[in-house]
Amino acid sequence: MIVKKVGELLIEQQLITKDQLLEALELQKVFPDQPIGQLLCKLGFIKESDLSFVLDHKNKRLQLVDILLVGGLIDKQKISHAREVSRQNGISLEKALLKLRYVDEEIFAKAVATQYDMPYIQINATDLDLSLSRYISSVYAQKQRIAPISKIGNTITLAMEHPLKAHDIRELEDSIRLRIISAIATETSISNCLKRLYNIDSSGSVSAIDEMALDIDPDSIKELLSKSSVGDEPDIEEETKKVTEKDSVIVKLVNKIVYDAYMNKASDIHIEPYQGKKDVVVRTRVDGQCSVYQKIPYKYKFAIPSRIKIMADLDIAERRKPQDGKIDFKKFGPLDIELRVATMPTVGGLEDVVIRILASGDPIGFSDLGLTERNLRVFQAALNTPYGLILVVGPTGSGKTTTLHSGLAQINQTNRKIWTAEDPVEITQAGLRQVQVNPRIGFTFAVALRSFLRLDPDVIMVGEMRDEETASTAVEASLTGHLVFSTLHTNSAPETVTRLLDMGLDPFSFSDSLLCVLAQRLCRRLCKDCKESYIATETEFNDLAEEYGRSSFVGTGLTIDTVILSRAVGCDRCGHTGYRGRLGIHEVLECTSKMKGLIKRRADTDSVRELASADGMTTLKQDGILKVFQGLTDIHEVRRVCIK
Repeated sequence: MIVKKVGELLIEQQLITKDQLLEALELQKVFPDQPIGQLLCKLGFIKESDLSFVLDHKNKRLQLVDILLVGGLIDKQKISHAREVSRQNGISLEKALLKLRYVDEEIFAKAVATQYDMPYIQINATDLDLSLSRYISSVYAQKQRIAPISKIGNTITLAMEHPLKAHDIRELEDSIRLRIISAIATETSISNCLKRLYNIDSSGSVSAIDEMALDIDPDSIKELLSKSSVGDEPDIEEETKKVTEKDSVIVKLVNKIVYDAYMNKASDIHIEPYQGKKDVVVRTRVDGQCSVYQKIPYKYKFAIPSRIKIMADLDIAERRKPQDGKIDFKKFGPLDIELRVATMPTVGGLEDVVIRILASGDPIGFSDLGLTERNLRVFQAALNTPYGLILVVGPTGSGKTTTLHSGLAQINQTNRKIWTAEDPVEITQAGLRQVQVNPRIGFTFAVALRSFLRLDPDVIMVGEMRDEETASTAVEASLTGHLVFSTLHTNSAPETVTRLLDMGLDPFSFSDSLLCVLAQRLCRRLCKDCKESYIATETEFNDLAEEYGRSSFVGTGLTIDTVILSRAVGCDRCGHTGYRGRLGIHEVLECTSKMKGLIKRRADTDSVRELASADGMTTLKQDGILKVFQGLTDIHEVRRVCIK
């Protein structure tokens, strides 16, 4: 398909001649920034109305984003982000650019003026003649977002956010019997004019789209707080309640906190109000560590929890008992994330709020789990077994779900039917049939698991073994030809075996079903950009070898000559902490024939641990020390997450 240029189209429409086009092209060499159509108008070869008609009907007008790009007013990355926001929220790209504050109103209005070859004007609404309002009705002015700003003789100038169509202009001219000159102005200017001329306050109503914009405002927290009225600090406790959750500053503030937390890769947000006139403390947990993100004036201590509860559809009037809920944040901002909210009443009629950020995403690569060669081999062998029970254990937030999904991704093939029951579904995979349990309506893990068995599964994943019923059903499922994955909150792999036996599982069935137990922790990874490598001293090396276990350390083959350690330094990339990202440390208990015998005899934890170590299991701390020797983390982090 041949795409015709503007000049060719104008010749085809017999609006200009070839000679006139050549003359305009010569002039364009002197004024390269001027479009050919505008030069033809300035030379008097074509009317602006005719040019506008051709540009609109032949789709030859420059796109607004192209004007902004060419002018260096925005970059492609911001446009890409704005397109995503536009798609998620069902608004135009131009609206998204404004809402994200990637372009300000004035730049945007000037770009619109350039796009439509119209003048851009700045208006001082206080100087407007009130008699102008009689020429355009208030209803029409508000609907079309136009305002009359001057009249000279039989000509009236209309300011507008976007150009009216040519036939609308002609109809309006016939109606008011005046010639119209159109000009582009900012949305704020138009609103001020409408308020001045017609007493229409269009800024008071906040639509769903407008609310969405308040939240993705990239201002700093300090800038947002500075926008609230100055000098209105309440004098007594009761007056703090006058700041409601409908305040636009509160809307911006809450969503800004969530936005920043997500961008900083935080897993949790803690809102902590205090009695009296103490600031509200907002802390975020990044890489497992809590730190103060911001302190907010005390007058917002009722409003912020109320706003969060509104977003989560909780009862804002109930401050006496804990509540929990969820927020679909894409309704309020540009992030497609789910938030889990929990509130807790505290002294003084206040409420703490903790928000867990559940970033939906893809599973990480199996090779990126950080498993050692032996652990990888045992875990991989268990994954390739047609039936049995695989457990991943550790405290809350230790990455159990991530590891399970990485394992599932290894066996996620079209010839296998895989069902998962999770609370909540954080990681999604094509090919998996994923279900979110809901204990409030009786849809528990145990109920989901029993239902799965009637759905012809090959592989089942149960988010957590919370009770004996779930654990027993999982063992039965693994013995009837299904590969079952699950998690448990235990401290180590050997403890998991005795915990499940104490829970009431039949030791014979359990020993026959168990394939392996993978225990894990997450410790902070040293920042790759600033970590400092150094040769270990003899004392350091001996201390690490002692902590590893002298007899076991000999088998690693490491010597002081081959060991290079690393220490945290701190840079801008890691927030001057010296750490960035997290690293998994693991212990994998393989259920060998000897281990099955111990389980059947209900052996204690120490006996299970001794046999597992003899079978080649490295403990969590030993695995961590090996990663210290690899320069991935330091011993302080390993000690922090491993007791022994």
